[in-house]
Amino acid sequence: MADRQRGAGAPEPNNPEDRKPQSDEARSAFTPPLGVPLPPVPEEDHPTSEFAVPEGLAEPAHEPPQGASAFVTPPGVVTSTETTGQIPAFTPAHGIPALRGAGAAEGPWQDRMRAMLRMPIGERPAPERPGKTDETGPAVPRVLDLTLRIGELLLAGGEGAEDVEAAMFGVAHAYGLDRCEPTVTFTLLSVSYQPSLVDDPVTASRTVRRRGTDYTRLSAVFQLVHDITSQDLTLEEAYRRLAEIRRNRHPYPGWALTLAAGVLAGAASTLVGGDWPVFFAAAAGAMLGDRLAWLASGRGLPEFYQFVVAAMPPAAMGVVLSLAHAGLQASAVITGGLFALIPGRALVAGVQDGLTGFYITASARLLEVGYLIVGIVTGVLTVLYGGLQLGAKLNPEATLRHVERPVIQTISAMVLALAFSLLLQQERHTVLYATLNGGVAWVVYGALHDTAGVPAVPATAVAAGLVGLFGQLLARYRHASALPYVTAAIGPLLPGSATYFGLLSLAKDELDRGIAHLTQAAALALAIAIGVNLGGEVARLVMRVPGRAATARRAAKRTRGF
Repeated sequence: MADRQRGAGAPEPNNPEDRKPQSDEARSAFTPPLGVPLPPVPEEDHPTSEFAVPEGLAEPAHEPPQGASAFVTPPGVVTSTETTGQIPAFTPAHGIPALRGAGAAEGPWQDRMRAMLRMPIGERPAPERPGKTDETGPAVPRVLDLTLRIGELLLAGGEGAEDVEAAMFGVAHAYGLDRCEPTVTFTLLSVSYQPSLVDDPVTASRTVRRRGTDYTRLSAVFQLVHDITSQDLTLEEAYRRLAEIRRNRHPYPGWALTLAAGVLAGAASTLVGGDWPVFFAAAAGAMLGDRLAWLASGRGLPEFYQFVVAAMPPAAMGVVLSLAHAGLQASAVITGGLFALIPGRALVAGVQDGLTGFYITASARLLEVGYLIVGIVTGVLTVLYGGLQLGAKLNPEATLRHVERPVIQTISAMVLALAFSLLLQQERHTVLYATLNGGVAWVVYGALHDTAGVPAVPATAVAAGLVGLFGQLLARYRHASALPYVTAAIGPLLPGSATYFGLLSLAKDELDRGIAHLTQAAALALAIAIGVNLGGEVARLVMRVPGRAATARRAAKRTRGF
């Protein structure tokens, strides 16, 4: 019976200790009929296999692991799951190259995120950041809140709507929210995230109620966005750095800003032909106007009235010099004060928003510029009209003549850009670049207008274009905002003289001449804004961005009248 259980012909173990009880799997539950021999016991070399490969058939090299796909990827082909570690997004039939890493070598985040914003949401590459091992997924409400807070600081600091949207999308995309749509208007920020086509979207918004000029804070926010998009910053780290940025004080005290306003007005008066006494008179008027504007701001008056009171002291200083018959150029004093008040920053931002398709924000910005200019006009015209009634001799053709002094004017332009940089609260390492950029702008303008005889408007546009080009290149090199390198540099190109001539003609009831001068001032302002924007676009065109097919920037098609 024991022989029957072991099977016929089974070898008998030599050592009784080597005998092992056979498992239930080794025993056969089938009893053959009488006369039919039992199947042979498998050899010891193959204790588990009961299948013998027929002769002539090659044994398979290896079996794929259970649950794995039998499809073998061709050599040289890298799947998206190998690079991202997650399920790839839907890819259309024509194929979309994956958006590679977000390091500095892959191009600035501004250009990459602008390109993705122009793509339809179904064609955007999925985020390729590796998933966190200690988190189940991104905290959507907190990511949206961080995105809105960063966008608020950028918009309040004067950044263009397109750059604000690119920064918001970059932050959300870095934390895995690829189906995200930011929207920026003049005072309202909103962002919407939809996890999938069947899930309900999550929308959050934030209102910008206060605006301020602090380019140091703006640069810090840009650096934070760069670190979020290129490094694995957690939400806690990002919130901590954002809180530090909000707590940081302005880099320059109030008295330094007042002194910078005076230096700016004095340099502008020298730029239009004034001498050293004119420099100090213009500086004194501008500093008095700045203090009055600070007083009005502390009393809670709107910005319109702040510009009204700030424009009156420089004009009053020019009228007093004319009444005193001091022999100084009173018109140069008033023109220098106007240089410190013209809202060139808001004008450039408004025109840039319009050129990039943000028409609502552009309209609001330009309307703001209009109100501020009306405030300047009100303050200056009030003083000029009173001075003319008192007998002040304000004749621009006799007192503000065009004098070619290349060296002095170039130095004045650089001093003007330096003072403008301090008023904008720029970082100290950007002041030198902005100052040099302002000198280059004036040299180009003088070479075209004074030497080559090019009209003022195209000469201004070319000079502003170079300012925008150099500013964008410096910003891309440092992964920062272009505003600190551009805004102060366009200061020497602002239409202070044309604005003063127009206001003086209106005060003297010479409407035709006044409208002509004001139209020229508006044309110069638009030339500055368009030139700066065009220089930035040229900088993006000449820069080599890896993955051009994936990050090609799409624009709206031209409308043909219908």
